Amino acid sequence: MRKMTAWRRSAALVCAVAVIAVACGDGDDEVDEPDTAEEPSDEGEDDAADEGEDDAAAPAEIATGIGVSDEPCPEGVNPDNGCIYLGHISDLTEGPFFPLAVEILAAQENFFERVNEDGGIAGYDVSLVIRDNKYNGQEHVTVYEEIADDVLSLAMSLGTPPTLAALDLMEEDQMLAVPASWWSGWDHEESDRGLVVASGYSYCIESMIGLDWYAGEFGDPETVLAVGYPGDYGGDSAAGSSAWAEANGAEFLGFTQTAPNAIAGNQDAVVQAIMQAQPDVVTLGVGPLETGEIVAKAAASGYEGFFMGAVPTWNPALMGDEGVAAAMTALYRHISYSEVWGGDSPGHEALRASLDGELPSNDAYVLGWFQTYPMLALLEAAAANGDLTRAGLIEALDGLVVDYEGGMPTKTFTGDGAADAQRTGVINTPDAEADLGLSAIVTDFQSPTADAFDYTSACAAAS
Repeated sequence: MRKMTAWRRSAALVCAVAVIAVACGDGDDEVDEPDTAEEPSDEGEDDAADEGEDDAAAPAEIATGIGVSDEPCPEGVNPDNGCIYLGHISDLTEGPFFPLAVEILAAQENFFERVNEDGGIAGYDVSLVIRDNKYNGQEHVTVYEEIADDVLSLAMSLGTPPTLAALDLMEEDQMLAVPASWWSGWDHEESDRGLVVASGYSYCIESMIGLDWYAGEFGDPETVLAVGYPGDYGGDSAAGSSAWAEANGAEFLGFTQTAPNAIAGNQDAVVQAIMQAQPDVVTLGVGPLETGEIVAKAAASGYEGFFMGAVPTWNPALMGDEGVAAAMTALYRHISYSEVWGGDSPGHEALRASLDGELPSNDAYVLGWFQTYPMLALLEAAAANGDLTRAGLIEALDGLVVDYEGGMPTKTFTGDGAADAQRTGVINTPDAEADLGLSAIVTDFQSPTADAFDYTSACAAAS
């Protein structure tokens, strides 16, 4: 079942040179853009209600609209099924997260291949319409407009700034989207307009989880410094660090902003700020290359504190250099909202089976797999309601219960962000013997600070 698309081949080349990029601080290598997936053969304005009454594989009547066709998918498994087209807009060639994004794409492709092989959804297979946003808001809007009339929903909209750039259009189109970003605004309707179907915790809550774990393991830190990209990612993570410090009597030393190496060139200024401040703990909201450089250079400079890294800070390629690996193993722990590759849930068993025993290039495959369960649940609920339209998906979202096959806590979408939010996490350590270089120290870690946090709005602005 394993797919090795052109997107994944391109990323594999970059991952192979990631350690070199850490050493020289240059993340600006560009990769030629591969061809995108096939366009849907039908814009899907058909109403299946009149023709589907005798179809035993589907409910007697299902209203359909944009993005749903009675014709089989171009690469469908079931020739008698129709096709549900879902958009996948992601950072697939040259943005800061594309080595992660291509594994998220591969996971979604294999996830829906599994769904199709199990018979599909109410008489329909699922097909992805793929576009590259280059992690750029303007480009995201452009490719969104290219596919908006062809897809029922967005199975993936990677990046908070790109997604926000299209939010007005999404609202006009009644387009729901699954994000690959964890800005706290996605948990609150005032920020996402009820259109973003997020899983896992936010970056803000994540920092509290990581710092609570550190305090329990090593004692309460007296000082905390946040390092990250400004805005939705690093800014949200920093807001969580600040809130944790305030709640626990620690001194928050501030938010040191940085940028990907493709823009900043290197992380020397960050390392200098860390060495001057000498915080007990640094929370990181940056990319993997920047993480490796910051931790390794700080360790080489004599820093004796500790780093807690957000979900996107990790890439197993960081273990390819002995110096970087030693520094990461000694001074860094990774926070995640689900167990990594080696988890023992049925969901983890399914994702490993989807690659026929092979390994992805990084754990973003795991993230992509579990991020897709809400879309499956939405499609199944909407079909059961007899309404596979965009309005039908929005109606199905109200009260939707998502079972992640044990890979994450079951989530109910009630519309109350504070009540719905996940406030538990997994703490991982770099491990040269583990598949993909991470092993879990603690699963289902309960964060008292996150539990007590008044989470009624976004922790930080997205920009």
